This record gives sequence, structure tokens and C-alpha cells, in this order.
Amino acid sequence: RDPKASALAEEFAGQWLQIRNVEVVRPDHERFPLFEDSLRAAMKKETELFLGHIFRQDRSVLEILDAPYSFRNERLARLYGVPGIVGPEFRQVDVSSTERGGGVLAHASVLTVSSYSTRTSPVLRGKWILENLLNAPPPAPPPNVPPLDESTVGSTATLRQKMEEHRKNPACASCHNLLDPLGFGLENFDAVGAWRTFDGKLPVDAAGTLPDGRTFRNPTELRKLLLADSDRFVRGLTEKLLIYALGRGLERYDRPVIAQIVAKAREHNYSAQQLILAVVSSLPFQERRTKEIQMTRQEVSAR
Repeated sequence: RDPKASALAEEFAGQWLQIRNVEVVRPDHERFPLFEDSLRAAMKKETELFLGHIFRQDRSVLEILDAPYSFRNERLARLYGVPGIVGPEFRQVDVSSTERGGGVLAHASVLTVSSYSTRTSPVLRGKWILENLLNAPPPAPPPNVPPLDESTVGSTATLRQKMEEHRKNPACASCHNLLDPLGFGLENFDAVGAWRTFDGKLPVDAAGTLPDGRTFRNPTELRKLLLADSDRFVRGLTEKLLIYALGRGLERYDRPVIAQIVAKAREHNYSAQQLILAVVSSLPFQERRTKEIQMTRQEVSAR
């Protein structure tokens, strides 16, 4: 309830979801003339308000993946093609019946920081999902990977088709078979997060097949598949939150604590506040606070 609690949404979101990078991205102005500083600020604010709402209203953290609402002002609504929103103030809006849908994967902040300045990147977006939502970072790419030929993208071939050719190289296939399907599921969003149905002159194909054989046809179905791995997502979120709370990386001896926090969150329908309380009442956090207090007392005694 304290106003200072807004730092959790703002600082944690910036670190975990990498949306602080919105402040430094430079999309190509000729391709994306709508992008300017007021839009940049609005993108970041949407995600901060969204996470802050989940924490303050004690919503399920699974809504981070798929929620029937988001927050918009006029500038952001113009990018999203949503009429009827006027003025700089943000307000909560119902997105349940829209093609775009809800959750952070529909946020322009996330979609922009996981793109290149001139085009989308299924690889970067797939990597973003693995690292930040599933806590399963892919291996580093092998050396001497040939570059993607982009000369015909949007005219005679879609980006997806060029990447499928690229993936025929055995050196590229092992990583791309994992990354690309996730990224293809977001191809309906351009490099600054606007909805599209065509990539240049060619229709967008946002279907994909995950390595375990599950398939999806669009961003909405991709989000449903991610929700099906709820424990995996909550475990990843717990690890990110614990790292943020402790100010250090995690060690092997932290694993039982993480399992306990996830189990407790599951008992409470993945309540956001219960998850936070479980983190701050955990042994690693309590020991950290005790050590800080002891060090402070020692410093005072030394003076």
C-alpha cells in the first residue's frame, strides 16, 4: 500500500523484462515514423502500470502471461489502432476481445526491445521468452554462423521463409529449432509492437510447433501454451524475484527454497502478494537482512 512499492514494478520490471532498454532503442525512422519519445515513454509506462496493478491488487502472477486488461493512453492507443482513447492519462482497458490480446507479450515495450531497428527478430523474441518467461536461456550461438540474407524479405519472401532456409544449415538448426517457433508466434507484431497481417507484400504466418510437438496458430494460442507450463513460469519468476531481492545470483543451496516458494504460491492460486511474502520471509532473504543489520551495528560501534 505504500507509494514506495511502485519501485517493485518499475525497477523489477526494468531489470527482469528488460524494458529499461526502451529508453535507448532507435527504430528506423523511415520504416517506423510513429516512433518518438512520447511513444517510448508510453510503452514503458504500460508495462509498469500493468505489473503494479497485479502486485497491488493481488492478482495471479499468471496474468503476466495473459490478462484480459491492459493500460493505455492516447499515444499508445494510436500505435495499437484503438479508437476512443483521448488524452495523455493512462486508463485500464478491456483487451479480452481483441486480436492483440493481453499479457506482456502484447506490450510494445517488450516487442520493441526484442527487435532490430529495421525489422522484427524471431530469434531475439524467442530468446527473450526462453530467458525471461521460461528461465531456460539457450546456448550461445556457434562461431562463424553465416548472416541471414535479408535482400528479398517482404518482396519475394517473408522473414519466416528466409529463416527457414537459414535453419537448414546444421550448425544453425540446433538453436533455431528452439528459438524460432516461439519468435514466429509474435510475427503479427512489427518491430515497434503495432499489429500487422502482412510482412511487406506477403501475409504473416504466426503458426509454430514447439520442440515437444505442441502447435499454435497465433499469439493468443502461443500464450495459452505458455500458461500450460504455469509452474515453469512461476519458478522462473521466483528466481528472478529472489535475485532482485538478494542482490546476488542464485546458488545450488537456494534450490530447495525456490521449490518451497513455488509450492506455496501454487496453494494460493499464484497470488502475487503471497509470492512476494514468501520471498521476503525465506531464509536467504532473512539471513541477508540479519547480516546487514549486524554490519551496521558493527560500523556504529566502531565509530
